[in-house]
Amino acid sequence: MDDTTLVSRFLRDGFVKLDGAVAPRVAADCARLLWRETGCAPDDPATWTRPVHWVAGMAQGPFAAAPNSPYLHHAYDLLVGAGRWEPRYSLGTFPLRFPHEEEPDDAGWHIEGSYLPDGESWYFTNVRSRGRALLMLFLFSEVGERDAPTRIRVGSHLDVPKVLERYGEDGASGLALAPELEAVSAHRPLALATGSPGDVFLCHPFLVHAAQPHHGVRPRFLAQPPLLPAVPYELDRADGAYSPVEIAIRQGLVQT
Repeated sequence: MDDTTLVSRFLRDGFVKLDGAVAPRVAADCARLLWRETGCAPDDPATWTRPVHWVAGMAQGPFAAAPNSPYLHHAYDLLVGAGRWEPRYSLGTFPLRFPHEEEPDDAGWHIEGSYLPDGESWYFTNVRSRGRALLMLFLFSEVGERDAPTRIRVGSHLDVPKVLERYGEDGASGLALAPELEAVSAHRPLALATGSPGDVFLCHPFLVHAAQPHHGVRPRFLAQPPLLPAVPYELDRADGAYSPVEIAIRQGLVQT
């Protein structure tokens, strides 16, 4: 995908899929380490006793390498701006979903929060996406339509800014925002984050998305870390040098 197409798709849809952005050997090593964390056996479904295994931060070599391919660095520069993002040397928040008779309880439509105000128990976000440059989805297994792919409301990143604008700089929690964001984006078409190990989805931080139950036969391994900003996003730049993420927020604020 050329640079112009990548940026235009991101602005239109709120995400881009980068096929093979992580080298196959790196993706395979990440999957091997994640299997070890679960305590489950890849070839023994009898050990898959929970619908979701949550794994926190992982910083072994493969997880440091995964977000740092030249292809990904170039895409970060295109979408966030050169010098405006922090390099990652780990990945974290792995919702590893397994075929299971129990339904997960975390499948509601939402956007990710990024900062935790004093006294709060749910993470917040604001209209400038404080603390988050991008949402990223790293696939470490084959993910088909029945393998609990993340559900995406295409173009929903344009529906969110007006909702957040009302909360000002303080922002609001994901719990408070979820019902309105689900309603305001309900007209958007659905896409599924399917693909192969090493594929990466780079998503606008305001993209409305949701989990879903696993109806397939193979576990789904995925990481959903943020790309962190080196400098805050700005919505009123004197030089007009807006990144695509900022352009989309500005578009959302004025759309009718």
